[in-house]
Amino acid sequence: MKIATWNINGVKARIENLCQWLKDSQPDIVCLQEIKSVDEGFPRGEIEALGYHVETHGQKGFNGVALLSKIKPDEVNRGLPGDDTDEQARFIEGVFSVEGGVVRVCSLYLPNGNPSDDPVKYPYKLAWMARLEAFARERMALEEPLILAGDYNVIPEPHDAKDPSQWVTDALFLPQTRAAFRRLENLGFIDAVRATNDETPLFSFWDYQAGAWQKNNGIRIDHLMLSPEASDRLRSTDIEKHVRAWEKPSDHVPVVGHFAF
Repeated sequence: MKIATWNINGVKARIENLCQWLKDSQPDIVCLQEIKSVDEGFPRGEIEALGYHVETHGQKGFNGVALLSKIKPDEVNRGLPGDDTDEQARFIEGVFSVEGGVVRVCSLYLPNGNPSDDPVKYPYKLAWMARLEAFARERMALEEPLILAGDYNVIPEPHDAKDPSQWVTDALFLPQTRAAFRRLENLGFIDAVRATNDETPLFSFWDYQAGAWQKNNGIRIDHLMLSPEASDRLRSTDIEKHVRAWEKPSDHVPVVGHFAF
């Protein structure tokens, strides 16, 4: 089973790229972020025509997450628990039947948090990460394969950036951010890409500005975090960076895990 995460950066603007990638790559489950569309405005027809079931948790103009899958989920949950006042669409969970049980796949879009000295944005990022940790701890107790896939807006290590010195005051790389990410790992979650590839550098995002793609000035912020039961089934990973060179690309590329489900 091929499970992918991709921050599409506006599904309507990238629908041709998305459909081409679905045809070429043939993922079984796709976690999309930043769809920037309300649920009823999502271009599901084009995607369903390719054989995918579509579940969305949208928001007008920004944020928004989706699950595309070749098999229909048994259960779908929208919104990260822990704050009933949070109206930002950043989380969707699907439960899929596989041989021998189920796999839980979550598409998540963590807050950016910048500027890091903002009295609202960075505290919201850290609070969201604390809620994710609480959710993950609860789900881990089920002892099921669980994949937390998405744009984490976290640079885990210095080697996950072309030039770490550019990021020292950025919310993506601050010590508190990386510590929150480490607490998730300490629950028992495995960073799929790093579990299968020790090559450096490896990037999943290149800014549109200053020729970042051409200079390979990127960062790795899109992650597949796996529970022990999911990591036992992991076979390999890919970062499908070739799509960044397409016309009208997202600034992120798909990160893919291959699993023995």
